[in-house]
Amino acid sequence: MHGFVLLRHHATAGPSHNAGTHLDLPMENAMHPSRTPAPLRRALLAGAALLAAAGPAAFAQAPAYPSKPITIVVGYPPGGSTDLTGRAVGAELSTRLGVPVVIENLGGAGGAIGAQKVASSAPDGYTLLVGANNEIAINKLVTQKVKYDIKDFTAIGLVASQPLVLVAGTNTGVKNLAEFTERVRKNPGKFSYGSSGVGTSLHLAGEMIKEQGKLFMTHIPYRGVAPLTNDLVGNNLEFGVFVLSSGLPHIKSGKVVALGTTEAKRSTVAPDIPALAESAQYKNVDIGTWFALMAPANLPKPVAERLKKALNETLESPDFRKRMEASGSTVASTSVDVDRFLATEIAKYKKIVEFAKIEE
Repeated sequence: MHGFVLLRHHATAGPSHNAGTHLDLPMENAMHPSRTPAPLRRALLAGAALLAAAGPAAFAQAPAYPSKPITIVVGYPPGGSTDLTGRAVGAELSTRLGVPVVIENLGGAGGAIGAQKVASSAPDGYTLLVGANNEIAINKLVTQKVKYDIKDFTAIGLVASQPLVLVAGTNTGVKNLAEFTERVRKNPGKFSYGSSGVGTSLHLAGEMIKEQGKLFMTHIPYRGVAPLTNDLVGNNLEFGVFVLSSGLPHIKSGKVVALGTTEAKRSTVAPDIPALAESAQYKNVDIGTWFALMAPANLPKPVAERLKKALNETLESPDFRKRMEASGSTVASTSVDVDRFLATEIAKYKKIVEFAKIEE
């Protein structure tokens, strides 16, 4: 079938500027088709026949979403917790949406390179971000190098979270949170704690612990978790903050000592480790790492609703839950108001950044 175009000509008050296409029909001809000139009548009838033959397809809209592969961008190399989360989400969305989902790892700048790509992409639902709080909510607060803002995204939903854990090196002799607090308070400035980098959620957690406990420790930023782990296990660093899934193997092997997790309640992944908030001194400590599914701003509402439905079905999947728990994460509730959650988290991070004067 040949395509066709329906043109709408807008009438003007003055004479036509193209005499060759100007046509005046008396009103009586319009009211009585039999008086319409024969050539025009035949043309109108032919056009009507063509439209009838074309049927509803002639007015078909764009294909229903999704109609082609979707790309999920992860702002880190393969193998980390954000990547594992992205791949788990991608597999579920592919099944539920009926199209392939490709994972694109764009590591660098603490996840900001990948987030920037999604923020700058067309809002059509075919380029999404599975990101952590670092690139979604923290980076903009600590560096001017980040050009995107939370307003440049449409939040589809929260996916999962992981608590962080405060640990001590075995050479400190510290066995619990009370001993940690006493030791650091009696020796202000003597001890250091490490994180995976300036402005990361691990760094902010360390500063929140310092603020709540009225402690003076020096922060040592490492270039990732691997060198941080090496120094803690090698007893070259007294204290550190880990993502629970990264620290748990070393805790279980006795190479480091767990002092407490950083979310308000104990983790279901490691319920034997107390939450710092169980101590009156640290009752307001509530910070972790979370992962969310994001799309560019101005995403059409039907596309956003389709993605939210697929994500909610994913979060309720027992297989997905098992997969996430195996990686140390707790799956988010489908009842979370993600926009309100993000606003609350950003406000919390801003206070910590201002307290610690964090700037990169």
